[in-house]
Amino acid sequence: MSGDGGGRSAAARARLAARLLAVLGCVLTAEAQLTGVLDDCLCDIESIDDFNTFKIFPKIQKLQERDYFRYYKVNLKRPCPFWADDGHCSIKDCHVEPCPESKIPVGIKAGSSNKYSKAANNSKELEDCEQANKLGAVNSTLSNQSKEAFIDWARYDDSQDHFCELDDERSPDAQYVDLLLNPERYTGYKGPSAWRVWNSIYEENCFKPRSVYRPLNPLAPSRGGSCLISFVIYLSFFWIGLCLEKRVFYKLISGLHASINLHLCANYLLEETWGKPRWGPNVKEFTRRFDPAETKGEGPRRLKNLYFLYLIELRALSKVAPYFERAVVDLYTGNGHEDAESKALLLDIFRDTKSFHMHFDEKSMFAGDKKGAKSLKEEFRLHFKNISRIMDCVGCDKCRLWGKLQTQGLGTALKILFSEKEIQSLPENSPSKGFQLTRQEIVALVNAFGRLSTSIKELQNFKVLLQQTR
Repeated sequence: MSGDGGGRSAAARARLAARLLAVLGCVLTAEAQLTGVLDDCLCDIESIDDFNTFKIFPKIQKLQERDYFRYYKVNLKRPCPFWADDGHCSIKDCHVEPCPESKIPVGIKAGSSNKYSKAANNSKELEDCEQANKLGAVNSTLSNQSKEAFIDWARYDDSQDHFCELDDERSPDAQYVDLLLNPERYTGYKGPSAWRVWNSIYEENCFKPRSVYRPLNPLAPSRGGSCLISFVIYLSFFWIGLCLEKRVFYKLISGLHASINLHLCANYLLEETWGKPRWGPNVKEFTRRFDPAETKGEGPRRLKNLYFLYLIELRALSKVAPYFERAVVDLYTGNGHEDAESKALLLDIFRDTKSFHMHFDEKSMFAGDKKGAKSLKEEFRLHFKNISRIMDCVGCDKCRLWGKLQTQGLGTALKILFSEKEIQSLPENSPSKGFQLTRQEIVALVNAFGRLSTSIKELQNFKVLLQQTR
């Protein structure tokens, strides 16, 4: 090593792009490809890149433009349940423009939140009536008040498989948002408020050995080379004693964080002249968030965790296909022609997900003794549900919108992966009983996976840009 600090600094800058993709098995080749086998599964990054680029990305983009999937009902006014509100971001790009009621397709805004077909618009009333009849058959002497209580308990039981805190779509504060008109991009929201959200997610809700703590505020200035050594030691101890399930949980959250960061870097406000903003990829911001020197060696690991998260949600889509293949599911908006095309495109994507030959095997999770596995699964579910509640603490409305949607999408994917038996036993021509998805969950699932697909596509673009700067 040279003793010349200035020369060493210049050399470091020259090797910036290569170093980003060369650490921890991530190698920058002549074709600027990120390579390597992912941990905890038998899949390589090249296979995911090709599969996403040529099969998934073009189709998922088209599907997200369909009316059924572009309108998402969300409550952005729910108070933070964990700390006093910091106040909302006043930057104009943080603003979310709700969709006027007149613009929402009639089939979406009418009826129950559980509807997925024309017949299901009145399903809630029918289900309540059916539930009440069953209760009446058990004991006709029950009072009306008792019957209503039993129905409420039944609904509570149905919610126990949720991995997310769902917004009440009947709340007056819940509004429809056109996702195409409110794209996820860099808004300028940062600093202590944003850091507190992610720190709370990692420090209080991610599984990790209790004696080991995450590094302190990443916004704080570096204290020199000893920080990198401490961080490597931290990572080494981090994985010791963690079972597969807890490693998976951490990697899912890390992958989600990486994906969101990629979206912000890829859709960055580069300049604004005469009120005309120009958005595009910001290589400097990308290196700040993912370069090993800037992230104490963690950046490449985050990118691998993004691929791992992609595999998890890909697996969920392949598993939930039977739910949507039934004739009773229409993706109803009121426009019969578009509804049929939307379902055909969705089923086409499902066929592609099934054709992928290196899926993550979720059966390896919670496979120990029944009592311990059940307890761990419930802990896993509650941890993630808590993270979904933290999204109500995000001060930027646009960041909160996309954070809630992507968290709910991942929560829906987990719900699917742990409901395989219920999905396999679904009735063909009648409403689901053992397994149910609300429209809100369906929209979140598809758009969340669409965001991951976009992240991987954008990563390919950054590799090219980095290659050009070498």
